[in-house]
Amino acid sequence: MTALATQVGAVAGRSVRRSLRQPASVIPPLVFPVALLAVNAAGLRPSTQLPGFPTDSFLAFALAVPFIQGALFSTMNAGTDLARDIQTGFLSRLSLTPLRGSALLAGQLSGIVLLGLFQAVFYIAVGLVTGVRFASGPGGIAVLLVFAFVVSLGFGALGSFFALRTGSGEAVQALFPVTFVFLFISSMNAPRNLMTVEWFRIAASANPVSYLIECVRSLIITGWDVRALVLGFGVAVAIVVVSLALASWALTGRLSRT
Repeated sequence: MTALATQVGAVAGRSVRRSLRQPASVIPPLVFPVALLAVNAAGLRPSTQLPGFPTDSFLAFALAVPFIQGALFSTMNAGTDLARDIQTGFLSRLSLTPLRGSALLAGQLSGIVLLGLFQAVFYIAVGLVTGVRFASGPGGIAVLLVFAFVVSLGFGALGSFFALRTGSGEAVQALFPVTFVFLFISSMNAPRNLMTVEWFRIAASANPVSYLIECVRSLIITGWDVRALVLGFGVAVAIVVVSLALASWALTGRLSRT
């Protein structure tokens, strides 16, 4: 256990340092979601006048989106970094050492999870500065950070799977827009019960990203909505389990080939 912890710490330290040395990995997940939030809040403010809209502040309603949007960046960042290690032969050299595959994967994801938590703190600060008040209070903010941890881990593991299967940073970046489509076909801009286009409402209801967004949104504008929290955390944990299983399987295949 001590050796495993040492290995995880070494890989995690490298992952964190590499993230900090690459502004392109840190700045876009902070700036782009907030910029989109400002545009949507300004343009869709009249939506709050619809009967049944859950709040009179579209900014508070839309604040949930950056948390998930930032997590999607984790998919690309994790995958691109790992794919670079494969392309440069670093992973092949690691395979010749006593480093365990589980330690490599855990350490690799540590930098992504830390970045995800930093993003969550930043989005919370943006909300508080712009006048958003969290209906769930300080406890809800703590739960939101736990949720950000789980979601970042899940999407980071998914990005690692893409990298291990393709071995190409370009392929991982090409897959990023595909994952981003799930964000737009969701309840990011309107509650599902107010969607009048039937096919879009059905697609949003079938989209797991909707439940991730609604989990965050419930903590911001509703308070303690047990159903939204259970669905959101359930989907997030399912993504973690499936993505980690796929990434572990792909890592085993990749190491055996090297």
